[in-house]
Parts: sequence; C-alpha cells; structure tokens
Amino acid sequence: MPTSRPNRANQARGAFGERLAAQTYERRGCQILDRNWRTTTGELDLVLLDGETYVFCEVKTRRSDRYGSPAEAVGRSKQTRIRRLAIEWLRAHDLRGVILRFDVVSITGARVEVLEAAF
Repeated sequence: MPTSRPNRANQARGAFGERLAAQTYERRGCQILDRNWRTTTGELDLVLLDGETYVFCEVKTRRSDRYGSPAEAVGRSKQTRIRRLAIEWLRAHDLRGVILRFDVVSITGARVEVLEAAF
C-alpha cells in the first residue's frame, strides 16, 4: 500500500509544531538533544533530556480538532515504531540503563498540550 506524502502546507504546519514543542520544553528547562533524528526505519521528532530522564517526543499538529485530538493519531503501531527508534537512538549514542519517557505533544492551532508519559 503506498504511503501518502504530506503536502507543503502540512510540512510547514508540522515544522511549526515541532518548533513550538521544542520551545515549550526549553521553557521547562529541558535540553534538546536531537530534532528529526532519522534512520531507514523512521524518524524521532524530538529527543530531550529532562533532568536525568531521556524523553522521546512525538509531535502532532493540526489546524483544528474537527477530526479529534492530534494525540489520537499516535496509535499502537506508531508507539511501537517510536519505541524501536528510541532503542536505535540509545544504541547510536552508546547509552544503557537510562531512565526513559515517551511524550506526545498535541498542537491544535497555537494551543500546546504536553502529554508526559503518554505511552
């Protein structure tokens, strides 16, 4: 089954959302370690350090919640992919035995909702 490619407006919205999410975490005192970290198996939107906790964050941005919350788009298969990518990121950075957290940042318009430990 072919995958759909986001159009330019969706790409711009996604980039806006990721910048907004990064700014939100920075205001909370988190350190951004990686943005849009890619491998052949996928991409991590944000990797952060919150104190001693490594945070792997999926950012979902929509213009409105007409079709539900952006966070609802992070289903079981997406969660599994993010977990696998987190393992790849940790291996690539030679990290073991660290504290992990998986967040989702849901952005609707300019409203930002951080769902810590979402899965």
